[in-house]
Amino acid sequence: IKYHKVLKWLCSELYTFCFNSTITTTILRMNEGSFTLLEGDVEFPKNRNAMKCWQNSQCSWPKSDDGKVRIPFMLSDKYDSEDKRTILYAMEEFHNKTCIRFIPRQGQTAYIYIEPRFGCSSMLGYLGDKVTVSLQRYGCIENGIIQHELLHALGFHHEHTRSDRDKYVKINWENIHDYYAYNFKKKDTNNLDTPYDYNSIMHYDRNAFGNYRSETITPIPDPSVSIGQKGVLSTIDILRINRLYRC
Repeated sequence: IKYHKVLKWLCSELYTFCFNSTITTTILRMNEGSFTLLEGDVEFPKNRNAMKCWQNSQCSWPKSDDGKVRIPFMLSDKYDSEDKRTILYAMEEFHNKTCIRFIPRQGQTAYIYIEPRFGCSSMLGYLGDKVTVSLQRYGCIENGIIQHELLHALGFHHEHTRSDRDKYVKINWENIHDYYAYNFKKKDTNNLDTPYDYNSIMHYDRNAFGNYRSETITPIPDPSVSIGQKGVLSTIDILRINRLYRC
């Protein structure tokens, strides 16, 4: 176990050093080879209600009378104690800065189930039933990736697909293989009167799905603006959670 933990740390540090890995580069790398995910890490909805959430607006979890949004969750027994600590720590930032409260499931029908399946992915929003979040061990158990996938489970799309994105980024379609073009399709999102956020934990990198790592997303009017980040909720990410859930 000790050697596995050391190897896990070395692999993570080596990839970050060599490739300046950000949240989305890691997610897409972990999910490479999966043809069942939308936008690289969102599980395709399996019923009409979920499809409405996917196409139009976020489906939010219900709020209690005391103003808290309590979301039951379960962690797979396949995680070790270190994995579980990292996941719980990532949840704490939601507790500290929003009215979201992840609570251990006690028989509730609607809940989030976090398990180490293939790659890093999540269903989108409240479905009235189990919402699955996949966090593969040795790759997806990182603070920013966990928070990214939990934001999907809370009902948030990727930033680069929001309805007004063409005012803020240029999508370089010529650098995207036709097969991957659907990952850049705009959604009819509720932007909650918040500005476009290049620094969002939900924003894809410049080279996401690019042919031979070519640039697919260019900020406008200033192409030098930094996009894609390494691991924390942005100020606007937090603002959006609080607005969507009326915290």
